[in-house]
Amino acid sequence: MPLFGAVAAVELVGVALDSTATQWLAKPLLAPLLLAYLWSVRRRIDGVAVGLVFATAGDVALLLEGQPAFLAGMGCFLVTQLAFLTSFVRHRRPPAPAVLGYVAVWAVANALLWGALGPLRLPVLGYSLALSLMAAAATGVSRRVAVGGALFLGSDLLIGLEAAGVHLAGHGLLVMASYIAALLLITTAWAAALTTGDRHPSPVAPALT
Repeated sequence: MPLFGAVAAVELVGVALDSTATQWLAKPLLAPLLLAYLWSVRRRIDGVAVGLVFATAGDVALLLEGQPAFLAGMGCFLVTQLAFLTSFVRHRRPPAPAVLGYVAVWAVANALLWGALGPLRLPVLGYSLALSLMAAAATGVSRRVAVGGALFLGSDLLIGLEAAGVHLAGHGLLVMASYIAALLLITTAWAAALTTGDRHPSPVAPALT
């Protein structure tokens, strides 16, 4: 997928240079390009395709400034997580240890960030639960989808840390690089799993790194 790679590279350069114009040029194209790829393979609309549509809307919302835009973006990505989750669970139930592990990660992360999130506490609590369940469900599809789900969780955890006032060096690049990798892995591995009829679960839950 050379075009996706080129757009992703432009987006990462835009983040590194803090160029809003460059990010507006590239970021809204990421999910649509993956949606086009999925359509070329599947020729049908499924939950992952719907998730990519709402990921596009979320990406655009998060390019805007202010808490209302942030909440709108979170709402769009909530639909993304629920759409992914539904598709993954319908494909195959995830291993129970993976579900328990991700729920534990959700509980610990929210407990640690609760005092610093202020009015974002409840929205983050609900969104992060859907995200964690999506990542858990991804382990039942394939190893690559599982890694994509873990990266999506890691990317949004970094955003949560920023919202809680924890600033890390290279934060923006880490968030965007892990998000891009997550979408790419989820989309391409999902298409591969459905094309090959692979319904075997991943033998191990992914590490959150």
